[in-house]
Order: sequence, then C-alpha cells, then structure tokens
Amino acid sequence: MAGLQHPQSWRSWIAAMVITLPFLTVGVGAQTQPDRENGRYSFSQSSDGSFVRLDTRSGSIATCKRSAAGWACYAAPDERDAFDKEIGRLQADNARLKEQLAKRDLAEPGSKTDAQLPKADSLKSGESAQASKPSDSGAKIELQLPDDKDIDRVVSFLERAWRRLVEAANRMQRDVTGRI
Repeated sequence: MAGLQHPQSWRSWIAAMVITLPFLTVGVGAQTQPDRENGRYSFSQSSDGSFVRLDTRSGSIATCKRSAAGWACYAAPDERDAFDKEIGRLQADNARLKEQLAKRDLAEPGSKTDAQLPKADSLKSGESAQASKPSDSGAKIELQLPDDKDIDRVVSFLERAWRRLVEAANRMQRDVTGRI
C-alpha cells in the first residue's frame, strides 16, 4: 500500500477500477440469470415446489421439476395445437365435399340422381316391380288408406298400452305411499 499514498497512484488505481468495474458487473449479471436468455422465459413456482416455465417468444409452457440428476423441464400439452389440427382437417374435408358437390351439380340432366324414386310402401305383395313404376304417360301413384279393421286394431293396441301405463303408475304410487 506504500504505492497508493501518492495522489498520482490513487488516480491510476481509480481509473483502473472505473475501466474494469463495468466488465465485472456484466459477468456477475450473466451468472445470476443463465437460463432466462435475456428475459425469454418467465418462471412461476407452484405449490408442490416445481416451476412452470413460460416461453415469452413462442408461448409454450413447460413444467420444471428437480430430480436426482438435476432440473428437468417437460413440455405441457398445448390444446391450441390440437384444435388447430382439427380445424385444418375439417377445413380440408369441407373443401373436398364442396368439390364433390360441384362435380354432382355438373352431372348431365336426366341422370340417375334426377330420377324420381318409386314409393316402397305402395307396392303390394302380388304386384311386380315393373307394375309399380310410373309410366311415361303420367300415371299417378295411389295411396292405400287403412280400412276400419286396421284402425280398430291400432285403437285396441293404444287402449291396452294406456291401461298398462295407468296400472303401473298406480302400483308405483301404492308402493311409495306404503313405504312412507
């Protein structure tokens, strides 16, 4: 310290410190945040001692946990990616279906898709398929209405079903009131 007693020595020493001090602080600052990469990552501690890491550039999230080998971060599944993939798939399907519809619209008139389909219930057991086709002369399809016998069978069925329903409701009501 004998050399620092002279004022010129003090000035040299201060000048040397002023020059080296910024380099020392930069080195210390780099060591305190090595894994943050200039603020790219944001960490939040959870209740179980692990950390949630947010990548501020990409928006991805990872869970970081301490293990015997050190810290390990595992990427959290991103639902947005799954939704984006599903939307892309649906858009492709939609475009494909629109294309198929456009091809069908371009089909020539009088094709199989434009023909009127015959009614299946208008066929009787004795009639053939040829007889049920409308002819080119403008024949009309006739509808067979149920007769009184068919209506009586339907009404009888509905009456029996209604009685069974009422009886079941009465039994249930007796069971409930008997237990209370």
